[in-house]
Amino acid sequence: MAKLTLKQQRFVDEYLIDLNATQAAIRAGYSVKTAKEQGSQNLTKLNLQQVISEKMAERSRRTGVNQDRVVLELAKIAFVKMTDIVDNQGKIKSTATEDDLACIESMKYKESESENGSSVEREVKISPKLKALELLGKHLGMWNDRMDVNVNIPVVISGEEQLED
Repeated sequence: MAKLTLKQQRFVDEYLIDLNATQAAIRAGYSVKTAKEQGSQNLTKLNLQQVISEKMAERSRRTGVNQDRVVLELAKIAFVKMTDIVDNQGKIKSTATEDDLACIESMKYKESESENGSSVEREVKISPKLKALELLGKHLGMWNDRMDVNVNIPVVISGEEQLED
């Protein structure tokens, strides 16, 4: 591992909390006035980049959280079908897989009695598919959020125009 100053080591530790270089610089003891520049400069230093990469890889191994796992979880949510999870009475199907069940955001069950009889309300809400699809699309580079305003139009200049008498 690369040799860091105490302040740089604090910056790395703080940066790994929220990946915000400016806030990490402030928490590490850099001046609030120059924190944005100091944070940005720190991220360009090869020795700091190496330590940050090593610590992020170490955390990924320790927690089991990595890009593949996140993408797979998003894919579960994006492609789940409600009909695979609940039947027409709102009950969870016995055939629902663990992947299907992982997509459930909330469940509600309410029984009520009245003089006219009893009723049962069931609600199963799955995680937002549209958001999962959006994030997967971004990951795949499908959405271009930037508008290109550069237009290449050839301009032809053809000598002087003749005037009619």
